[in-house]
Amino acid sequence: MNSSTHVEQATVAAGETIVIRGRCVVPGVAEGEALVTTQPISGWGGVDPRNGTVIETRHELRGQSFAKKVLVFPGAKGSSGWSAQFHVARLMGTAPAAWLFNQMTTKVALGTVVSHSPAMTDFDQDPVALIRTGDWVKVDATNGVVTITRK
Repeated sequence: MNSSTHVEQATVAAGETIVIRGRCVVPGVAEGEALVTTQPISGWGGVDPRNGTVIETRHELRGQSFAKKVLVFPGAKGSSGWSAQFHVARLMGTAPAAWLFNQMTTKVALGTVVSHSPAMTDFDQDPVALIRTGDWVKVDATNGVVTITRK
């Protein structure tokens, strides 16, 4: 993260917006409250797709729901169980509204594709460092634009 991100984050007041750009992984438009973590998430054994919560032991989001939220995270870890878990989450109505992540892997690619939720990566600014849990985020993955409104 560069120093301009620190300055911009500190100077943006509640209700003001920030726009970042990135690459589309899954097209579409969605918006919702942000749920942000600095830790990678394990798909198999790390999430409960039935209620859309992180259940991974010692994870900073343990017990929190990602259902219908914009999930902002560095990337995936663990096995390829991502596709099965997030396919079930989509069927249960508990998948994230959208995904913003830094590191593209086959795990996260499969999870985002089966969820059918808009997803983006390769940003001009680090979304994990810039976006805060509770911010309102509009993801226009088709056009590669994310609009963040501070809470």
